[in-house]
Amino acid sequence: MTDAPLVIERMKKRSDFLAAARARSCAKGAVVMQARDRADQSPVIRIGFTATRKVGGSVVRNRAKRRMRAAAQAILPQLGKPGFDYVLIARGGAPTRAWPRLLDDVKTALISLAAESDSPSRA
Repeated sequence: MTDAPLVIERMKKRSDFLAAARARSCAKGAVVMQARDRADQSPVIRIGFTATRKVGGSVVRNRAKRRMRAAAQAILPQLGKPGFDYVLIARGGAPTRAWPRLLDDVKTALISLAAESDSPSRA
């Protein structure tokens, strides 16, 4: 591993989201998290956020994404793995979930995905 500083970038291309959708995922509480190993040695973590219309109207979806961005900003620097793409998908409770519980959902999903990626690969 290099000593380069950790960089967090936003994913904006649809193809990046589709690639992450084919990778591992973990649903915890109000959040579904997908994680894809890019298999490069860059110190960059890329993250994307999405919410479907099942969550609510545009105002509610935007609120859910804002809250997930803040949660990811708080949790990802400690638990995120460089060289990975993460996508957070809002579920029905994301806009109204208590802040500590939302942070716990993101943290638990991230830990679960990290444990899966450390285990031997599935065939």
